[in-house]
Amino acid sequence: MAPAAPSRRDWVGLVFISIAVALIIVDSTIVNVAIPSIVDDLGITSTQVQWVQESYTLVFAALLLVFGTLADRFGRRRMLVLGVAIFALSSIAAALATSGELLIASRVVQGVGGAMILPTTLSLLNATFRGPARGIAFAIWGSTIGGMAAVGPLLGGWLTTDFSWRWAFGINVPLGIAIIIGVLVTVVESRAAHPSRIDVVGAILSVVMSTSLVFALIEGRTYGWWLVDEPLEIGDWTWPLDVSIIPFAFALAALSATAFVAWGLRRQRRGKSTMLPFPLFRLGSFRNGNIAALIVSLGEFGIILSLPLWMQNVLGYDALQTGFVLLALAIGSFVASGAAAAFSHRVPAVHVVRIGIAAEIVGLVLVALVIAPDTPWWQIVIGLFVYGFGVGLATAQLTGVVLADVPVAASGQASGTQSTSRQFGSALGIAVLGTILFTSLSSGLAAELDGTMPDDVRDQVVEIVVDSAGAAIPSLEERSPEAADAAREAFSQSTRYSAFAAAGFLAVGLLATLSLGRGRPLDDESDAPAEPVRTTTDAG
Repeated sequence: MAPAAPSRRDWVGLVFISIAVALIIVDSTIVNVAIPSIVDDLGITSTQVQWVQESYTLVFAALLLVFGTLADRFGRRRMLVLGVAIFALSSIAAALATSGELLIASRVVQGVGGAMILPTTLSLLNATFRGPARGIAFAIWGSTIGGMAAVGPLLGGWLTTDFSWRWAFGINVPLGIAIIIGVLVTVVESRAAHPSRIDVVGAILSVVMSTSLVFALIEGRTYGWWLVDEPLEIGDWTWPLDVSIIPFAFALAALSATAFVAWGLRRQRRGKSTMLPFPLFRLGSFRNGNIAALIVSLGEFGIILSLPLWMQNVLGYDALQTGFVLLALAIGSFVASGAAAAFSHRVPAVHVVRIGIAAEIVGLVLVALVIAPDTPWWQIVIGLFVYGFGVGLATAQLTGVVLADVPVAASGQASGTQSTSRQFGSALGIAVLGTILFTSLSSGLAAELDGTMPDDVRDQVVEIVVDSAGAAIPSLEERSPEAADAAREAFSQSTRYSAFAAAGFLAVGLLATLSLGRGRPLDDESDAPAEPVRTTTDAG
């Protein structure tokens, strides 16, 4: 019997569901181009710059699976509406933030809202659409993500340049209100018939693991990687040991990761739900595919932190001009979508992924090679276009490759795991590549200024430039043009190192794909998301 055709109300509901996804995609891309203006206005440090980006991504990744399960139990529409409301309210807090600490706290809450939104949009599409209509619905959902990735930098650049960076967050409020009203009117509530219980201990261990690891990677250059450079202070309490807190944070991450796996395997043996589908990791395509997805995301998204800072603080672009340059990445991704469709009948999906990752590496190397204090915009655009072309090929098809050997009954939980791998990779990318950027900037600028001024003045200049994430370079020009030139050269060099490091991580990801099978053909109907089994999550 053919599935019932969706009603007009269902299709209108799809519009609002897609706008909900657009909300979280646009927000992340808007912030990229707004960061330099935020640094100027709030005076946040380079470490806080990383946390502004990282806090959202980290919380998003840590809670994605949890809220997928909660939505199954308490209602997917209800969870979506609650997530949008939290996201909009925290956006108000971000827009009104008067310090870096308040902005970071607001971004943490935004991450909670975003983690509620993404998995529930996928669940609602699965529950609402059947047969060929489901493929159309997911194509619209996916196209929205791609389109908003292109619109985000331009919208953020326009709002930041013509109004204020605060409107980059404030725009989420009217959008959130429209989404809530539209979803309540057009989307039917749905729940899983037999929802699974939440693995609370596993969720806590995963949060501890990811938070302690990212904390160590970001804060190592502040507190010292082994011995204390600067003691951690919380209120009146000061870290008492000569050994830095960072080794302890790494140890905590390792212990919690070990405990997470042990706990999950124990629950699996008892027939209980787990945060991750551990039996599926016996499948080489699923195991290695998730490793590849994590590493590729690490390389893909980490570089987006450094490029806007370099373009605005060194090249002197405003936020809107930066958005136009970054648009090349999105255009390349759109072109790749058409190219993938053209040879989908002849080339296995895994080969498309490899070609895509290789193109990403080439694009990043091209960008790295042209980075200089006076690089013309068109040279950056060429590399970003090639990089975006690779992203368009690799990112979309990697999901199908990861799920190639997964039983249809487990596709929901498997796709949620793959999404979590990508988000965690993004979080690590911001932490690792951001640390490479600012550590190399510190050492490079110190070397550039060595012998040109007294040591105490040199150290002060280095501290100001690094802590401001380069925002102090224009004002430094007025006091010492030579120091400003040295800062531009050092920032360009550190951005180049960051780009090469991202290319290196992508090369590792490419090697990880060599152990994957051929994958399903791109036009195989089984690539469309199946109705997920409600085990732990159906986050996508």
